[in-house]
Order: sequence, then C-alpha cells, then structure tokens
Amino acid sequence: MSKTFQPDWSEKAPKKNSYRSIFKWGSPKEFKHPSHEWYEMLKETFDMTDEDFKKPQFEGNEKVAIDHKISLTKTQIQAFTDIVGEKNIATDDYSRVRFSHGKTVDEAMDLRQNMVRNVPDIVVHPRNKSDVQKIVEYCNDKKIPIYIFAGGSSVTLGLKTPKAGIMLVMSTHMNKLLDINEINQTATVQPGMFGPAYEDALNNAPKKFNVKQRYTCGHFPQSFEFSTVGGWVVTLGSGQASTYYGDAYDIVFAQEYVTPAGSFKTLEYPATATGPKSNDIMKGSEGSFGILVEVTMKIFRYMPRNRQRFSFMFPSWEAAVKSSREITQAEFGLPAVFRISDPEESEVGLKLFGIHGSPVDKVMTFRGYKPMKRCLCMGWSEGEKGFSIHVKDQVTKICRQNGAMSLSGYATRKWEKTRYKEPYMREDLMDYGIIIDTVESGVTWENLHRLHEGVRAFIKSHPGVICMTHASHFYPQGTNLYFIFILKMTDLPEYRKFHDGVLDAILKNGGSISHHHGVGKMFAPLMERHLGKEQMDILRSLKKHFDPNNIMNPGGHLGLDQ
Repeated sequence: MSKTFQPDWSEKAPKKNSYRSIFKWGSPKEFKHPSHEWYEMLKETFDMTDEDFKKPQFEGNEKVAIDHKISLTKTQIQAFTDIVGEKNIATDDYSRVRFSHGKTVDEAMDLRQNMVRNVPDIVVHPRNKSDVQKIVEYCNDKKIPIYIFAGGSSVTLGLKTPKAGIMLVMSTHMNKLLDINEINQTATVQPGMFGPAYEDALNNAPKKFNVKQRYTCGHFPQSFEFSTVGGWVVTLGSGQASTYYGDAYDIVFAQEYVTPAGSFKTLEYPATATGPKSNDIMKGSEGSFGILVEVTMKIFRYMPRNRQRFSFMFPSWEAAVKSSREITQAEFGLPAVFRISDPEESEVGLKLFGIHGSPVDKVMTFRGYKPMKRCLCMGWSEGEKGFSIHVKDQVTKICRQNGAMSLSGYATRKWEKTRYKEPYMREDLMDYGIIIDTVESGVTWENLHRLHEGVRAFIKSHPGVICMTHASHFYPQGTNLYFIFILKMTDLPEYRKFHDGVLDAILKNGGSISHHHGVGKMFAPLMERHLGKEQMDILRSLKKHFDPNNIMNPGGHLGLDQ
C-alpha cells in the first residue's frame, strides 16, 4: 500500500436521527483528524497496518430505535403537557435517547452498537422557573423521577436515567443572560445558556445592556462550546483560565433553586459570617438536591489586547513542576492559562502540532532538550496591561532559572487555535476500535510525583497504551493531573475493568477521584471510599432534607442513593 495512504476519515455530518448524531462530539459538521505523525504513531503502538484502517468497524449510522416502554400513565403525561404545552413534550425514540446520553466512552461504545440501556419516559422542555416549580411539585407528589439535561457534554454518566421518569431539558428555553449589574460586576443568567452565547453577550455588553465596560466570563473548559453556565456550576467545573479567574465554584455569586422541599435564592453578599453557606452547599450538587433555575456569576473586565503569550521547553518533568509551584506561590500575580505536559504528552503534542522533526525540534534536541525527557509549557497572562506584562516577565524569569528554553508564543498560539477541537479526534479513533479517554485528579504539590508515577505505572502496565499527562489548573497548594490514555479495545466490560483500575490507582496514590468533571454515576461508587462515611452521611442528610422522596436524579448519583 502507498506510503501516502490515509484512512478515509469521516467528513460527513451524522445521519439525521442516528446513533452517531448523539454520541459524536460537538458540531455535526466539525471534524479534526489525526496528523500523519499521529497516524504513524497509532499504527506502531497498536501493531496495526494501513489495511486495518481501510474500513471503519462501528460507525453507528443506524436510525435510533428502542423498545423501552413508557411507564407513565396518559394522565401523568397530560399533566406535564398542561404545564409546558404540547410542543415542549417529546416521547419519540430519538428524543428519549438523545437527551439521556452524554459523551462518556461507555455511552459511545454502546450507541455505536445500537445498544441503549436506560431512557426517560418522556422529555420535557420547561419554559421558565414557574414551569420548573410546577413540575417538581407534581413529580414530588406522584413520586416521578426527575433528571436534568443542559449541554449534554457530561463525561461521568451524569445523564444516565436508571429509574426512567422525566428528563428536563434546560437549554431549550432557559438560555438567556438576564441582567448585568455593572456596579457589583455580576451577571444573572439562566442555567441553559451555552458558553459561547454567554461570552459573546458579555463581550458586547455595552451594546446589548447599555453598560460602559466589556466583560468576560473567565470560564473556558474544553467543552466550552457545548456546555452551559448551569452545568459549570453544578459539576464544579474548571476552565482553561481558572488559574487566574478561579474555578466555577469561585465565580458563583448567588443561585436560585427549585427543590422538592421548596424554592429559595441565596443572598447576594461578597462575604457574610452567618453560618455555613447554602450557596456553597448547592454548588456541585449535580441535580441531586434540586434544580438550578438562575445563577448570578462574577464577571471580569475584557481586555484581550493585553494578553501576553509564552511557551517554554523544560529539560525534565521535575523542572517543569518545580517552576509551576514557584510561580503559583511567588505572589506576583497568576497567569490566566498555564499548562505543563509530561514527557510523553510533550512528544505526542509536538506530533499533533506538526513540530516533531521540524527545524525547531532539531534546535531543541541540539540544545539538550531530549525527546521523552523534555516537557512543554504553554500559557498566557491577561488583565490590566502593566499587570499582564509583569506576570509574563516573572513567569519567564522563573522558567529560565529552572533551565527552560523559551519558544516565544509559538506553541501557545498553535494550541490556542485548536484548543476546543481536540475532542473531535475521538470519533476517528473509535471508528477503528481505538479508545481515547481521560481521567483527572486534584493533588497537593507534595504528592504530585507519587500520583503521576503511580497512575502512569498502572496505565502503562497494560500492553500498548499511550498515556499523556498534563497539569492545567494551578493553586498555591497544588494542581490537577489530567491523564489521557489511548488504547486498542472494543469490549466494554474489558474497558470498564481497565478504567476502574485507573481510578483505584488514583485513590491509592493520594489523588481525588475528580477535579473538574463532577462525579455523576461513574465515580459515585468511590465517593465513600474517598470522602469517608462521616462526610458522606452529611451529604446524605442534605439529600433527605431537600429530596425526601428521592425523585431528584435517583439511581446512584453522587453516591447518595441506589
């Protein structure tokens, strides 16, 4: 076969009402394919040939068809119809599957083989807070389970509906920026508003809201384009600029919830010493206590011209970690985006960006930055111009003191251009039986190397696995480690066993079971082992208070019920 052979990567939007249209990441018409260097790496790693890439295995182009009967009565369905209107009720097969599946590998593997394990009885699209309140009251009275869908980007089985019931889709109607309070520098937004729409409204606030300043949300997860503000809050998300702006937990100012025990809005104070804060209790509750119907977020001045990009190559992982800790603890300010990749991810990244084998690569190697030892660092500072320049200067000083070579802003610009596109490659790989998946963990500085080495040792003990690791959310007390692994596997039980082993290795080596994806039903079985019985009893007590009939996201979510 020709040396120039490339697989016939899919460039077609999924067929209407197909399984693929549900599990495909992002826009139906967006694609990102492995580079030639990546393709060669995949063949070498998994002992594959061009012949193995001539025909996809499981594409999932079939039309969705299920035999899950609806357990709700006609009277109950009519009650929901009376609340939201006939146009906002769906009982068709496609809607029931689409709005109960996220983006986990498990779900994609099932749907590629036309397998559907759980669906809601009906899908409901509430129009406003009043609709939500009436729905919750009715469901609590009739003991009908309620699940919540917003962006659909969950990677924790967060949309799984083991008890059937109804699925509330918050992004259809409840998706608007309601108000900007320029004096308090806050924005009040509905939970179903997607990231790009929210950011655009803030960036253009002078025109849209008659205010003086342009603003930014400060929260940019990789799922930014296909996740919602409410989803960020209830799953405790982190964004790519969280080192400066803070995680979603930090950005929330006030929230309004509808729960079976009643509705309430937390108070808008920058700080108050009035006991444990209900506002904090509700963050990260993932729909298990109630439904977020409105949220007031901190916002920040938008000054894109002041962004100062940088990138470095470190001689070792130890040097990259040492620099990162010094940068976050030096108290000169923090960069907005800051990322360090371990040696394996650095090499894979150079191949992805087309730098591997280039003149730049040769210069780095000549200067002593050896493959599979060197570590890439990328980032930028932003804010007021003088502050942004100062932060970049201090970052540069510390990196050079630890042996780093400056790559100017080149690598960062390459990453920035495609930073939301990397997940699109998953479909290409899974079409040919190759899985790419991630787990992430919070860790203190003193325990970082133990966690990195221990988890990598387990992952690499499986023959023929690529394991890339980076840290991208930094705090004075620690960071996160994001493990990305690629392996050839088509059997879901086998993969689930492998994935469980990765999580076990994280806990054994002192990491948290989640850092910014939430818990869902995937990590729920590990919650008590991680937090301990006493802390879990506190959460279960809250669950009983807010949801005495266990109608909110039942079926093991957060480990609060079975």
